[in-house]
Amino acid sequence: MSLLDTPTAPAESAPGYRAGRTLPLRVEALRQWKRRRTLVMGGILVALPFVLIIAFAVGGDRDGGGNGRITLMDTATASGANFAATCLFVSAGFLLVIPVALFCGDTVASEASWSSLRYLLAAPVPRARLLASKLAVALGYSAAAMVLLPLVALAAGTVAYGWGPLQLPTGGSVPAGDALFRIGVAVVFVFASQLVTAGLAFWLSTRTDAPLGAVGGAVGLTIVGNVLDAVTALGDWREYLPAHWQFAWIDALQPQLEWGGMVKGTAISLTYALVLFALAFRGFARKDIVS
Repeated sequence: MSLLDTPTAPAESAPGYRAGRTLPLRVEALRQWKRRRTLVMGGILVALPFVLIIAFAVGGDRDGGGNGRITLMDTATASGANFAATCLFVSAGFLLVIPVALFCGDTVASEASWSSLRYLLAAPVPRARLLASKLAVALGYSAAAMVLLPLVALAAGTVAYGWGPLQLPTGGSVPAGDALFRIGVAVVFVFASQLVTAGLAFWLSTRTDAPLGAVGGAVGLTIVGNVLDAVTALGDWREYLPAHWQFAWIDALQPQLEWGGMVKGTAISLTYALVLFALAFRGFARKDIVS
């Protein structure tokens, strides 16, 4: 049996050693913050609202999308709140999947690819503690990404289009103060719906030494889920797919806020995520770390 099979055995009696104090969250968070991919991803999310503002300025006003129907995109320039909701709409289906898959899929696999994972365990950092720290930080950065985009969009949209009520595509409006609450609810649900992608990425990260494989695998499986949801022949089975509920947050932008779809979507997403996180911890506890 190697040292890495029982990483804490030599230090359990060492003066001052506490397993719960190894790899503090602030240390892991700082390590991840300094990664180039964190800064690049943040830059992309900050830039998107300004790209859309330029696109709306160049393209001019739209009228019903050409089919007589008024959509969320058509009300994007009505106010800063409308612009923030539009940015969330165009990014929730795919763009916001990327930072979640990146932060959760790269975190363990990158250590293995750098051959530093076994040194962390020999420090000694208990395996469960290492995974818990990395998962907490990865989810924290993922949540920050979910908040960053609409926050920048709200600020940029307010400067470009003014502060005002949220104009609903279905007619009517929501007062500006209430609109902030509605958008906040939408952001929370978008994050909850992405927990499945986080679980997939994190589980794959514990199974491979290739960060790109973990990130790409999670994104690919998320896309497969979206494709399956489009297969109407599956009928009611689609309701068990997390992708089926990913736009349930639109219910927050109705004249009367509807919770049903968001509650169902959150429950399904959280269930899948907890199973995947449990598989990651269980598999990593038994894995032979050689890198």
